[in-house]
Amino acid sequence: DIEEKVANLKPGDIALLENLRFHKEEEKGDETFAKAISRIGDLYVNDAFGTAHREHASTSTIAKYFPGEAYAGYLLYSEVVSLRKMLDEKRSQFTAIIGGSKISTKINILRNLLHKVDNLIIGGGMSYTFLNAMGVNIGNSLIEEDMIPVAKEIIKKAHLKGVDLYLPIDNICADAFDENANVFVTTENHIPDGWMGMDIGPKTIQKFSHIINISSTILWNGPVGVFEFDKFGKGTQAMCVAISGSTLGGAFSLIGGGDTIASVGKYGMSSFISYISTGGGAMLEYLEGIDLPGIKALDEN
Repeated sequence: DIEEKVANLKPGDIALLENLRFHKEEEKGDETFAKAISRIGDLYVNDAFGTAHREHASTSTIAKYFPGEAYAGYLLYSEVVSLRKMLDEKRSQFTAIIGGSKISTKINILRNLLHKVDNLIIGGGMSYTFLNAMGVNIGNSLIEEDMIPVAKEIIKKAHLKGVDLYLPIDNICADAFDENANVFVTTENHIPDGWMGMDIGPKTIQKFSHIINISSTILWNGPVGVFEFDKFGKGTQAMCVAISGSTLGGAFSLIGGGDTIASVGKYGMSSFISYISTGGGAMLEYLEGIDLPGIKALDEN
């Protein structure tokens, strides 16, 4: 039925298939399914960087049925060029800002970046596991107990490789994870019992912003606070402002991840970033040094 409809298309017509994930064969990378789809086209273009890390039928398997006729679309091409520019070009003062709530989702990117960056800024919920690993009292803040050895490993490797590692030196805290919670600002990185870190404090903002301002290459993935609550968004907003200012001064900046993109949109800074990646997991895996199945399939065909 689909092949017949495609055969009857007139010049200028477009045929759009339904979401292929409705079919279990898609996520399994099924070859029979991929071959069936391939019969309705003369060439294959993948422009979905956001799924390039998935070994699915339509993003990876299908390319083999278009030998010499499998191409990257403009978006996927620009994503790879921008990421390669960030990782391969030798610039002084490469700074990565890694935030978000959990170390466990970003272990490999943290390890890989230690071979690339001059400065590693860690914020967000994951920073409290690092602080705890350093013996700092973090009160009731989010912590991944099983990631404390990993945090210690990254701290040690950063020191051995000469990477400057920056963590919060003061915090905006709350007595509950709630937008209307009581707020307390620490004067140091120590957080009293009964309080949890929700954002970086003013001294940390000043320190992180300075590092960003003297950087020539900037990577940002993950907010440094619970910016969804306005009273805990000052740190993330300050990162947006600092990165935008550094970019206007000639630095190359790249950001990725749903929350990070949402934050620059919220604070009206999107147009001041060099490149905004559409890939969350795909971007992280690329930066980890993993060959993405969707890109590898194009290279081979």
